[in-house]
Amino acid sequence: MANLRDIKKRITSTTSMRQITRTMEMVSTAKIRRALERAAKAEPYKQALTDVMLTVAQDAEAAGTSEILARHDRVEHGLVIAIASDRGLAGGFNVAVEREAEQIGQAWRRAGAEVSIIACGRKASEYFKRHPGLVMHFEGNSADPELEQARMIASYVCDEYTHGRLDAVDVVYHHARNRVDQQLRVEHLLPLDTEAVAMAHGPRKNADDGPVRISSSFEFVPSAEHVLSKLVPSYILTVIHQALIDSAAAEQGARRKAMNSATENANTIIATLTRTYNRVRQGSITTELNEIVGGAAALEEQQ
Repeated sequence: MANLRDIKKRITSTTSMRQITRTMEMVSTAKIRRALERAAKAEPYKQALTDVMLTVAQDAEAAGTSEILARHDRVEHGLVIAIASDRGLAGGFNVAVEREAEQIGQAWRRAGAEVSIIACGRKASEYFKRHPGLVMHFEGNSADPELEQARMIASYVCDEYTHGRLDAVDVVYHHARNRVDQQLRVEHLLPLDTEAVAMAHGPRKNADDGPVRISSSFEFVPSAEHVLSKLVPSYILTVIHQALIDSAAAEQGARRKAMNSATENANTIIATLTRTYNRVRQGSITTELNEIVGGAAALEEQQ
């Protein structure tokens, strides 16, 4: 059994660790509020842009001439955008993104396709740094993503897809449902299925209803094709940027949850060690008392 000094050291070190985890939990709690507010403020713009894009896409001629709306016959080259964080101590936040991105890539490779990766966040960059298809990576701003980062990704995606060098693009990230729950999402960015986007976005009375779009009686200047060619890249940019800021909020929520669990575990360990310390201390005191009583009895017998 450990002696009193060793147990005391463990209690002291665990108490210090508890102070750190509790502080990190408080910091993440403050940050997640701001991150959720930022994501909520960006959501209406995404919804409005989606409404307009779907309205223009109703024009069959415009949709048929848009290269970025074209569906390729088969996936010969796929791209996965993995959005993780720069720092750890967030439970399984980063591991879940990396694992899902790997599974998507493996499914494409089994079908004979090449796979490229765009890694966002230091943890994702380190995980995929030896991946032969890593074409772009970003580090240092996962907690506060910038629009320029989303613009670089969207520009690459649109250019590669319109020139036929990409056939499918998936985005893997965590959605912050609230301050407590995070949901891993896989968003099929390209090919852009306007029917699926409308079904997910448009108002429906029940699950059996078809997509509801804005009634279109507009005149497009200079043409519907030109308007759509500007709208779709903007939509892709908005989706990527929204995923980045959504992931930033989810990161803080995951870290708050992980630090809360660590603090509770530290409390449990401290309570267990304290009971052990008291038991060992009581045992040592009892032993000393027995020795004193035994010594006194021996002296009395000698007298």
